[in-house]
Amino acid sequence: MWVADNWKDYEVIDTSKGEKLERWGEYRLVRPDPQVIWNTPKDNNKWRKKNGHYHRSKKGGGEWEFFNLPEEWQISYPLFTSDSAREFLENENAASPIAKELTFNLKPFSFKHTGLFPEQAVNWDWMSRLILKYRFNNPDEQPKILNLFAYTGGATLAAAASGAHVTHVDASKGMVNWAKENAVSSGLKDAPIRWLVDDCVKFVEREIRRGNIYDAIIMDPPSYGRGPKGEIWKIEESVYPLILKCAEILSDRPLFFLINSYTTGLQSAVLTYMLSTALSNRPGKCVASEIGLLVSENGLILPCGASGRFEGTAE
Repeated sequence: MWVADNWKDYEVIDTSKGEKLERWGEYRLVRPDPQVIWNTPKDNNKWRKKNGHYHRSKKGGGEWEFFNLPEEWQISYPLFTSDSAREFLENENAASPIAKELTFNLKPFSFKHTGLFPEQAVNWDWMSRLILKYRFNNPDEQPKILNLFAYTGGATLAAAASGAHVTHVDASKGMVNWAKENAVSSGLKDAPIRWLVDDCVKFVEREIRRGNIYDAIIMDPPSYGRGPKGEIWKIEESVYPLILKCAEILSDRPLFFLINSYTTGLQSAVLTYMLSTALSNRPGKCVASEIGLLVSENGLILPCGASGRFEGTAE
C-alpha cells in the first residue's frame, strides 16, 4: 500500500463504528467512512472535542453539525520533503520549483467533503519526483500535463510547482474556481496552468482531432456522474474507453499516466490491466496499489481507494 505520510497539517486520529476522526490544521472533524466496519472503543477524548460532525442519513445523504468551525480555513502540504525530491532540489543544476508548499482552502460542503483528498499526497510526491527529474535532465523544456476530473487542483498544483505546464479540466465551474483560489494561496497564481470548465471526454475527443499531445496524464474519475447534456458516466463502463482515447494524445515516450479509483469494483489489479493494455506500445512499466492514511491512535492504515501508475521512460 502507498501511504501518504508526509502531512503535518492533517492526520487521521482514530477510526471506529463507521467514522473517522481527523485533524485538519487546527480543527477536528468526524466524518463517515465505509471502510471503517470495525467497532473499537472511542477512548480518545478528541472524539468529544470535535469542531464538525457529518451525520449520514439512512435515507441517503446527510448533514453537517458544527461546533466553532469557521466557514473556511487553510492547511498546507510540504511538497518537496521526500528524499526522492530532495536529491534533485539539492543539485545546483536542478530547475528550481515555483513553490515549496501547497496551501489549500477548505470548507465543509455537500456529502461530507472538505475540498481535498489528503491520501492523494502520495501521488503528488511521486509525480513531483518524475517531473523534477525530467526538468533536471531537460532544463529548457517544460513537460505538458493533462489533469482530467481535476477537482480542486491538488495534483495540478503539485505538477505546476514541480515545473510542468498543466491543463486543468473539470466540468464544474465551482470546482475550477476553487482550484484557482488554491493556486493563488500556494503562490502559483502566475504558474503555467490552463483552467478549463469542460466535459472531460469531449475535451479529449477534441484534443485528438486537434492533434495535441501531452507528456503525462492524470485522471481522477468519479464513480458516477452526469454530463452537461445529461450524459451518464458509470466508471465501470466509461473509464476504459476514455483511457484508450487518452492514449491517442499521449506522447510516444511519456512521463507518466496516473489513474485513481474510489470504486470498490476497480481493484488495483484492474487498474494495472487497463493501463498496461491501453499503453502496450509505450515504453515503461505499470504498477498499482491501494493508497492509504496512517491512523495515529493505533498505527492502522486506513484504505482510501487505489491508484494505477504508468511510469514511462522519458527523462
